Amino acid sequence: MEKTWRWYGPADPVTLRDVRQTDATGVVTALHHVANGEVWAVEDIRERQRECEHAGLYWSIVESVPVHEDIRRGLASRDQWIEKYCTTLRNLAACGIDMVCYNFMPALDWTRTDLDWPLPNGGTALRFDANAVAAFDIWVLERSHAEESYAPERVATARAWFDAAGADEVEAVTRTLLAGLPGSEESYSIGEFREALAAYDGQTHESMRGNLRYFLERVIPVAEEVGIRMAIHPDDPPFDLFGIPRVVSTMADAQWILDAVPSPANGLTLCVGSYGVRADNDVVEMAHRFADRIYFSHLRSTRREADQESFHEAVHIDGDIDIVGVVRELVSEERRRGDAGPRISIRSDHGHRILDDLHRASAPGYPLIGRMKGLAEVRGVELAVNYAINGGIS
Repeated sequence: MEKTWRWYGPADPVTLRDVRQTDATGVVTALHHVANGEVWAVEDIRERQRECEHAGLYWSIVESVPVHEDIRRGLASRDQWIEKYCTTLRNLAACGIDMVCYNFMPALDWTRTDLDWPLPNGGTALRFDANAVAAFDIWVLERSHAEESYAPERVATARAWFDAAGADEVEAVTRTLLAGLPGSEESYSIGEFREALAAYDGQTHESMRGNLRYFLERVIPVAEEVGIRMAIHPDDPPFDLFGIPRVVSTMADAQWILDAVPSPANGLTLCVGSYGVRADNDVVEMAHRFADRIYFSHLRSTRREADQESFHEAVHIDGDIDIVGVVRELVSEERRRGDAGPRISIRSDHGHRILDDLHRASAPGYPLIGRMKGLAEVRGVELAVNYAINGGIS
């Protein structure tokens, strides 16, 4: 499987020279300087390709071409943004790029409450505290009818968290939730966030699915025409947030997406860490069931906490996720496709901050050494799986 590495462009503290030493060959990146929804020009794409090639790497996968909020909300203006999206796909294809990972998370991208949660070994991890999120929603954001979005038990535990938390802790959670994490499209003030959420008032899971279908029906034919495979990333975390329905969270959601527009260009990013937060998502079964439409996989693991909604990033080959089982399914699919079939690309994700990572700048979740450790672990799993299938080294 192709080993890739996410890189946030020239401003990323992890340089392409660093990436070259991780044994990854493909770069996963985007034109983050282009405003959300605007067309990516061919020359800008080629400039990014030249940067990668100068370092002995190549731009393998786009993550992401952002889906404009008007599309997610189903506004009348969505058609103009979809047309620009399709133009960007054509420009990417003209430059030889054939895979786009994207998401359909409304208002917020991936979300965490702690960026440096202490681990027993002295490193730190990302963490999502469901009590902190509910407390922020009800008593800091003061979203209308927020309390109705939570079970009474969650309201009670959130109240206990809020009463025990100091002002600094509440401020830290607020800042983390509003600022956006790497790859996010937006950051907000409290007032701006209220407005962003209010724009989704009245949306249901059914209407959000309708908005996604509308997008897919117009984008996937263009992707198929120009030879690009679209690989949708799941919601992270994979459940509704701040009263807004999320529709890429479960095995049933993934099946619906593939059925909505049947096409080889309509595929999945199997982020096992995201799907695996839910105990009812069997990620090994998902890897098996959707094997022929999985083009990209983020191989990381998460550990659910006692309340089953809070979680933290675990060691890549530990946690609640059977990484060996997932890799076995991906290797089997890769063998079935053979040399002529579309490649399966993988990357490590959301590494722990360890060793020198603790003393150097890095984007939250994207330290150098922690991710390199994760990549080494999943490469070892792949080698062992191939060894077992072959009955020895071949």
